[in-house]
Amino acid sequence: MSGDFIGTDDPAYEAKVLMISVAARMAGMHPQTLRQYDRLGLVQAGRAAGGGRRYSVRDVVLLREVQRLSQDEGVNLAGVKRIIGLERLLEEAQQRISRLEAELDAAYRRVAELESLARFPGRDLVPTTRTSTALVVWRPRRDR
Repeated sequence: MSGDFIGTDDPAYEAKVLMISVAARMAGMHPQTLRQYDRLGLVQAGRAAGGGRRYSVRDVVLLREVQRLSQDEGVNLAGVKRIIGLERLLEEAQQRISRLEAELDAAYRRVAELESLARFPGRDLVPTTRTSTALVVWRPRRDR
């Protein structure tokens, strides 16, 4: 589900500023349908000070996807809700993976930086393998 109006990284994409009549027109559906979808939890409208519903561009994109799945693909609204929920989970997981990859890259860079400052360059900061576990005892020779 991508934005057709503004970039998805633009803060305006998430801003709940569209009145229900405008959002319904942009999504190509009746305002009563938006109210029903809000009650079903398919799209969560924001609220204006006076209590009126407000939608974002992201919501309009989602409404179009709901309409496509239900009308073009024949998925019932319970199925649409499940699909949307799974897509959200996938998007959150992908964002988390990206954050973790960035943290891992930063950790690798930090390790490389610390290794370059090490007292004995070229050696591991923390030994990763054991070379020997043998114990050597030295005893001086006795004079005869």
